[in-house]
Amino acid sequence: MSRYLVGRLVQTVLTLAIMSLVVFLLIGLMPGDPIDLMISGDPTMKSEDAARLRKAYGLDKPLLERYAAWAFEALQGNFGYSRSFGQPVLAVLWPRLLNTLLLAGIAFVLSVAIALPLGIWAAAHPRSRADYLINLLCFAGISAPPFWLALLLITLFAVELGWLPAGGMADIRPETSWNAALANQLRHLALPVLTLTLVQLSGYTRFMRGAMIEALRQDYVRTARAKGAPERIVLWHHTFVNALAPVLTILALSFGGLVSGALITETMFSWPGMGKAIYQAILENDYNLALIGLLVATTATIAGNLLADLGYAWVDPRVSLSAGEA
Repeated sequence: MSRYLVGRLVQTVLTLAIMSLVVFLLIGLMPGDPIDLMISGDPTMKSEDAARLRKAYGLDKPLLERYAAWAFEALQGNFGYSRSFGQPVLAVLWPRLLNTLLLAGIAFVLSVAIALPLGIWAAAHPRSRADYLINLLCFAGISAPPFWLALLLITLFAVELGWLPAGGMADIRPETSWNAALANQLRHLALPVLTLTLVQLSGYTRFMRGAMIEALRQDYVRTARAKGAPERIVLWHHTFVNALAPVLTILALSFGGLVSGALITETMFSWPGMGKAIYQAILENDYNLALIGLLVATTATIAGNLLADLGYAWVDPRVSLSAGEA
């Protein structure tokens, strides 16, 4: 196990290094730079002043040289400043990462807790009315665009009924009691969490149903039923554990994608998360913020894959992670 983890750590470092180079080059090749934005904001700026600023920021050097300088500073723990916020990059990203983890984590747990039992129930009762209804709802959920679903929920619960706020984050004051602060936070979380949950729920349910149906066709299930095992034991002990392995891959990859930021949901509900921060950083040519944000998203995806591999070994004893095997 330790050898496997060391190997994955080396792969992670190499992946982040390659990813940082690719992202740095892509952002550097985008038209315009922060100095151009300054010029557009101050038309009286002279070309000499712009050239001096480009030299001060190092923007007059070749891309690879600029990347080498950035990588040298990053290895020392200095990730630079965000030009948009005028703060260190980590100081800008850390609260937004926590906001995204809060939003995505709650939605992820709720969608998994609902989707897995639904998928199992649909697979255990194929071609029944419940199965057809679950499939219909899943297809509707997969087909519904997230922005349209967000608009629908805002119109219903915020505009028409007035039960929930349309967006933003709870403003918690020091004098506010923890009960009132928690209730206010939950009210602001309700609509974006509901949107993300509905978006994920349909896909997870379909994957769980397909994996269960495939597992129910295996010989060991027929053997267990022939031996007189109760259907509950066959369904949960024999089938569910084996069907869970392929679903873990989907769950791990989707969670990594969520940490990169549910951009549409965060934008629609004005939620200050990672996705919105990365999007704004790219638009404003905030190189350091965009680069570190994308690297954090890459790390989350890699961590999700690692958790999926560990989950394989947990649910399936045939999978061994020793001696570098996966």
